[in-house]
Amino acid sequence: MPHTRTICLTAALLALAGCASTGLDEGRELIAAGKAEEGLQHLHAGLAKEPDNIELKAYYHTQRERRTSSLLTQAQQDVDASRFDAAEATLRKALALHPQNPRAGMLLANLATARQHEQALQTASQALAEAHPAEAERAARLILAQSPGHAGALALLQQIQAARTADELNPRELDAAYRKPITLEFRDATLRNVFDMIARQSDINFIFDKDVRLDTKATLFTRNTSIADAVDMLLMTGQLAKKVVNATTLLIYPDQPQKQKQYQELRVKSFYLGNADAKSTMAMLRTLIKARDVYVDERLNLLVMRDTPEAIRLAEKIIAVQDLAEPEVMLDVEVLEVKRGRLLDLGVQYPNQFSLLNLPPATTSTIGQGGVVTNTTPPASVLTVESLKNIAASQIAISPVPTVNFRKDDSDVNILANPRIRVKNREKAKIHIGDKVPVITSNTTSTGVISESVSYLDVGLKLDVEPHVLMRDDVQIKVGLEVSSIVREIRSNSGTLTYQIGTRNAGTTLRLKDGETQVLAGLISDEDRSTASRVPGLGDLPLLGRLFSNQRDERSKTEIVLLITPRVLRSDATRQPALTEFHGGTENAIGGGLSAPAMAQTSLLPPALPDGTESEPPIDGVAAPSAGEVEQPPPAAAED
Repeated sequence: MPHTRTICLTAALLALAGCASTGLDEGRELIAAGKAEEGLQHLHAGLAKEPDNIELKAYYHTQRERRTSSLLTQAQQDVDASRFDAAEATLRKALALHPQNPRAGMLLANLATARQHEQALQTASQALAEAHPAEAERAARLILAQSPGHAGALALLQQIQAARTADELNPRELDAAYRKPITLEFRDATLRNVFDMIARQSDINFIFDKDVRLDTKATLFTRNTSIADAVDMLLMTGQLAKKVVNATTLLIYPDQPQKQKQYQELRVKSFYLGNADAKSTMAMLRTLIKARDVYVDERLNLLVMRDTPEAIRLAEKIIAVQDLAEPEVMLDVEVLEVKRGRLLDLGVQYPNQFSLLNLPPATTSTIGQGGVVTNTTPPASVLTVESLKNIAASQIAISPVPTVNFRKDDSDVNILANPRIRVKNREKAKIHIGDKVPVITSNTTSTGVISESVSYLDVGLKLDVEPHVLMRDDVQIKVGLEVSSIVREIRSNSGTLTYQIGTRNAGTTLRLKDGETQVLAGLISDEDRSTASRVPGLGDLPLLGRLFSNQRDERSKTEIVLLITPRVLRSDATRQPALTEFHGGTENAIGGGLSAPAMAQTSLLPPALPDGTESEPPIDGVAAPSAGEVEQPPPAAAED
């Protein structure tokens, strides 16, 4: 009876378990079939019936979080792609599965704001397309004020900046009238009259600083010179400077540090250096162009410069000369070790030593009570005459064993190593082909403790090279070659093992062309040995002496040959005249001033007559007409 009751109770528990896992099984099947929402609904219904089912609860919450995360990722992608309707539908589906999800609620609440931002972004893009960058920038910055990471607004700002870059980088210039040729002849004329005449002939407006003295006298003789060069020359001699206000207006002010700070526009330029060191470049700029404000970021190897546009243009040229990649050289190295060996061993080797194998034991006889007693003692370690009695033939040994040698060896060995190594200019490179031999050193302390340390000795072929790329693709190479080998082992009384190393060294400095091969040879080791073993007297006989002697002739020769070929992979690129020499301005105007052709066209001397004599200077304030124009009377002086 008890057994039957146990069986019934077990069956009942299994039945209850089967009923409770029905929702779990159905939910798993639906989720495995790709119907996640339906599967979660079955799991939720089963969990409502069995809230204490731990397995069902864990599986339901895990699957719900996984599905909600997938829906939120899809909704975020739809928002980034401006698919707001699809994003809203996905978010509502996620909230239906997990109403308490905070991220889903936040994304749904921000969806209206994202739609407004999208409309504002479209309006800003249209304004930029209609050439209204200021309006587009205001709209983009308003979007970024509400959503700092808005990708569309950031991209629009980059487009606006790119559109403005050309205008910011190009300096303000006057129109084509500023380059028209003109002929001016003034002697001791006031600046007011000179600028008035230039303004009449070129339609250029001049604005003068309050500190410009227009009554200053000026003498100027130019013939067929552009208005720009004439004005620059006039300003240079009068210690004045100019600023282009617009295409038809120039501002004239005294060339003084205080006025330059007031009127001169500065520009900021960032130089990302790929090869040069930022600190050394900063020192060079401050020395050559007297750079005003320079900042160095060592982490990015960045140099930021704030100065006049002329100084920045000059800095660009100087940095282009310095910021060049270091030349690199590929070294093709061939190391050939030639070994030649000759061995001749011919003759008869006779015994030259006799020895006793076993000494006979010593015997003594004594007479006692029982008769004669014989005592045998072990053989003595010292050979005596007494021990030579009764020696048998089996106790006599001869050595070495008589042999007849007929041997001749001839060997040639070539050991070739052909490494290729790429090395930067003025950097050292090492090649080691061989072994590291361990050397054990024993140290005994005062307490008697013995400690051992192991160090390694390089044995084989070691090659050290240091190339230096010169102009015209010449390469200067410092070469250090060492060939070493173990000659023999030496063991000390304490048992420490050391080695005798045989070395051959060569060091030189070469200058080779790109692709030229140089052969370094002559590291020769030549050894010649001759050994003879003869029977005294008989071995010295002519001809017959060979029958009573053994001759061993041995000769070995080793030669090391090094072939080295440099190949320039990246050479120096500073050979263009435009990068090695350029106009640098004057001491007071770094990077500015008149060029040599402009100064050549402007003359401060009176024009020469056809017969070679100088013409009389013109009347004060009178300008000669340009080609094709009718001479006009001199204009009246303009008032301030």
